[in-house]
Amino acid sequence: FGSRPAKSPQIRPLPTDPILMLSMTRSLLALLVCASLSVEASGFLRRTASLLEANSTLGTAVTMGLELKQLKTKAVHKMAYFGKITVGSPAQEFTVVFDTGSGNLIVPGSDCATEACQSHKRFNLHQSSTGKQVNCDGSEVAEGTEADEITITFGTGRVSGMCVKDQICVGSACAVGGFISALDESSQPFAAFAFDGVLGLALPKMAQASDFSAMSRMQSASSLRQPIFSVFLSDSDEENSEVTFGAVKQEHLASEMFWVPVTGTAGYWEVRITDITVDGKPQSLCEDCRVAVDTGTSQLAGPSKLMGKLRNRVNVKSDCSNYERLPQLGFIIGGRILNLAPRDYVDKIGRRCDISMMNLDVPPPAGPLFVFGIPFLQKYYTVYDHANSRVGFAVAKHKGKTPEALLTFDATTTAAAAAAPAAPKTSSFLSAPRSTAA
Repeated sequence: FGSRPAKSPQIRPLPTDPILMLSMTRSLLALLVCASLSVEASGFLRRTASLLEANSTLGTAVTMGLELKQLKTKAVHKMAYFGKITVGSPAQEFTVVFDTGSGNLIVPGSDCATEACQSHKRFNLHQSSTGKQVNCDGSEVAEGTEADEITITFGTGRVSGMCVKDQICVGSACAVGGFISALDESSQPFAAFAFDGVLGLALPKMAQASDFSAMSRMQSASSLRQPIFSVFLSDSDEENSEVTFGAVKQEHLASEMFWVPVTGTAGYWEVRITDITVDGKPQSLCEDCRVAVDTGTSQLAGPSKLMGKLRNRVNVKSDCSNYERLPQLGFIIGGRILNLAPRDYVDKIGRRCDISMMNLDVPPPAGPLFVFGIPFLQKYYTVYDHANSRVGFAVAKHKGKTPEALLTFDATTTAAAAAAPAAPKTSSFLSAPRSTAA
């Protein structure tokens, strides 16, 4: 912490996601993530990073290519996507996870001497003509005083750092803003990371201050054509994963896109789940279910009480004997059923199977909360509307794959079927026509 006696120390537990463990309000997510990412990584699937820019008088649309890192662990769904940004003048380049579950940019600093920092690129404030140290609430450092510092704690690790204000660029979309330059990082889990840091893309509530929020500062600077960003993730070498700032890329949509308002005030890109379905049949499991859409989380997670019920209803046999007969697991969001196939929610290694959704108990008021991580995001294209606090969903179009139809939930039909059990069974949903965007 800063040495100024007049300023009380700032301790902000930065919960994190299964990839980074740095999210500013997710202390329980850190428990979920640290174990999965401290493993030495191999099986690196590299993608050629691409940068496509479309300039307009109203701002820029920038597409950043992402690299996929696959981790060899006992579970299949352990992976991270990361890309490049630059900080300072002249530009210093870093690889970061574009993380919708945290709110700040965090990179190692040049004054950090720990193993975790030394094994990554480090930001040198003294080499930037535009950078300066600020307090961690974004305020200027008063003359004759020292800037404060911040300590970030989580399940199995810790980061301490100072706060800096400098130019931050995602491709050609640049804006001046605040970020955290680490002065100390624990070896576990950070030394094992293939990327340098994390660029938080959560809503401003999760950031240290307004100009620490990537989308807030780019919107204020009119850096983007639209104050949105969109995410397309793939596990195939035949196509590039990418995050696009300022635009929706229609070529990635295999269905209509629908929008759902953000609920809650914690800063997550969090939406309401009406119910959970098994092969299209509502299970009446949700009274106030919500889900955070999290690009920095390698798995799916949910409240332990509901996860126990889901495991019983899906009934994944550990010897994979019923794998071919397992049902579709769906989540009713915005009047649509977003289905996950067994390959999406089951870890299958040889003759061993297990449901890949992990227990995560976030206490009220932030929880209870589901987390949709990478397995969900590989199936659905998502768009994050910063100005209107809403999330867009569409079936993702993948090369060489036939996309599933986006299903519309019909509560009236479901109620009628339940009231007349002797009648022929009626589907609880209507298959919506799938329009493939040009």
